[in-house]
Amino acid sequence: MPRAMGLDVGTLTIGVAISDELGLAAHRVCTVSRKGVRADCEVLAKLITERQVDRLVVGMPYELDGTEERSAKLARQVGEALSVRTGLKVNYVDERFTSVDAERRLIAQGMSRAKRKEVIDQEAAAIILQGWLDHGVSVEEA
Repeated sequence: MPRAMGLDVGTLTIGVAISDELGLAAHRVCTVSRKGVRADCEVLAKLITERQVDRLVVGMPYELDGTEERSAKLARQVGEALSVRTGLKVNYVDERFTSVDAERRLIAQGMSRAKRKEVIDQEAAAIILQGWLDHGVSVEEA
């Protein structure tokens, strides 16, 4: 059954989460080390094929005033390139404060600082995806 993929795009890494088969719950999958948009999209496209993903959700790290600066432009660039590469539509969602929420969740789980560092981007991607699964709200769709 097709699944949704959530992405937390950063300057050094991309956190990846995938929904369950019913589209009810988001789960951490991996963290992709950034090597450039083209190379990143190849890695993500392979995951999309392997996991039978049919929907993409990319977090948009807007500034507090709602504007798009460098980080948001980078997330949009990855989303657009991935859409071209895979033919899938991208749902962009506001992801302000997801990294803070992810850190709090991982601390609450009793995870060590070292382990948190390994999975924080994945957890942020899961929060982004879960919000979209729960509410289906996109800032925009491309």
